[in-house]
Amino acid sequence: MAKTLLPDELWNRIEPLLPPHPPRPKGGRPPLHDRKALTGIIFVLKTGIQWEYLPQEMGCGCGMTCWRRLRDWTRAGVWPFVMAHLHQELGIAGRINWERASLDATLVPAKKGARLPDPTLATAAGPAPSIMCSATATGPLCAAPN
Repeated sequence: MAKTLLPDELWNRIEPLLPPHPPRPKGGRPPLHDRKALTGIIFVLKTGIQWEYLPQEMGCGCGMTCWRRLRDWTRAGVWPFVMAHLHQELGIAGRINWERASLDATLVPAKKGARLPDPTLATAAGPAPSIMCSATATGPLCAAPN
């Protein structure tokens, strides 16, 4: 049996953290359920397939729907909020081994004491000459500019 991409336990923790859908005064088709969209997003990100090839048999809607939901949730700042919430839950439960934790510079930027990168040195004395080519009635003519 295949492993579930989004177990009930994880979904029950994430669902209340997702933003509600905006009202649709004109009606239209109801939006795809968030769990189905998140399952499709996880599948595409885990497998590396293109969004347009998301299998319809999974019941996750089309790849474009999942991509739009990922875009909307990203713009709404959902992912850092979900990660912080899950980390907090794990920390309270004592399930994070802080002895093995590490920080990434993308999360903790260096402030005032940061070194500036060294300047890039030129590798040539001057620009390389370019060649202009054109076709004429007598054949191709290439000449280097003066």
